Amino acid sequence: MIRPLRLASVAAALLVVAGGLAACGTTQVADTTPSAAADATSASCADDTTTTATGPVTLTDGVGRTVTLDAPAKRVAVLEWQQIEDALTLCVTPVAVSDAAGYAVYDTAETLPEGVTDIGTRGEPDLDALYAAKPDLIIVEAFSADDDTLKQLEKRDVPVLATLGADGADPIGNMKDVFSMIATATGRTDRAAQVLDEFDAHLAKAKAQLADATLATTDFLFFDGWIEGGNVVIRPYSTGSLFTALGEELGLTAAWTDEINSAYGDGGVDPAYGLAQTDIEGLTAVGSANLFYSDDDTPDSYVTELKKNSIFTSLPAVKEGRAHAFPSGVWGAGGPRSCEQAIDAYVDALSAANQG
Repeated sequence: MIRPLRLASVAAALLVVAGGLAACGTTQVADTTPSAAADATSASCADDTTTTATGPVTLTDGVGRTVTLDAPAKRVAVLEWQQIEDALTLCVTPVAVSDAAGYAVYDTAETLPEGVTDIGTRGEPDLDALYAAKPDLIIVEAFSADDDTLKQLEKRDVPVLATLGADGADPIGNMKDVFSMIATATGRTDRAAQVLDEFDAHLAKAKAQLADATLATTDFLFFDGWIEGGNVVIRPYSTGSLFTALGEELGLTAAWTDEINSAYGDGGVDPAYGLAQTDIEGLTAVGSANLFYSDDDTPDSYVTELKKNSIFTSLPAVKEGRAHAFPSGVWGAGGPRSCEQAIDAYVDALSAANQG
């Protein structure tokens, strides 16, 4: 799933006091060691034999800034979940991250080792804890070089790499670009090439598995949601979202269109993430499309309320057993490994429906 997604406006997290940076909270800093391939807990990293580059690094980041490092970064601090996952997939364990507990719930593609410094929420990082971890690179998410987070962090001597959070024009391409950029900054380009080859092969195999499946329809919608003011809010993933792009690569057809959004949406589709907003009744707009949704086992689960609703239970996909829950912990804005989890969830659901 992608909730709770932190979009571009996170500047309030970084407070300016007397021209300097003020910390939010008093997080105790653990004694950390430089990150390296041997530190990572990813199962695939246990047998990793790829090399780590050495020498100076100069690259253009996701918002057009030039980032120069004397050597590939070893002590990275990461302020967003996709980039945490990416670092771990590259066999680089961060020395500090934002919201480690939230990451563990919403992104299960890679396990964050114990002992990594937690610097608070993604929106309100504890800057004392961040700099006390002594990173040699801070990785953030932004959409422009004028992002307030960047402006505040640039006042310090630690280099900052800004990755583009999402790109509705090419969500899969952007996912790969972010991953490759972090690999370049950490000297792990050989590892990145291997992982991306594995992703492409994983996608191709999944597409072949579904090629001969007899489906009631190829139309589909992925959505998640939450409870707000006692009501269920539905967030359809439109064209331009990462999960929708993956479904389309598998041969499915996106059912949530601009026309539907104009009739049922609330505020339009986010151009970067491809996310809309509606209510339960809005789901009727996709007709008989296959439905996929994020599982939610939290105490205030929107899924629990959804299944009690007569409009939802009357939808063709629900009545015909074509409404499928993704496993919890599949992050809708993740890296290659999260995307492989999503691909598997699509294939497992549609294969079971085809056999039925």
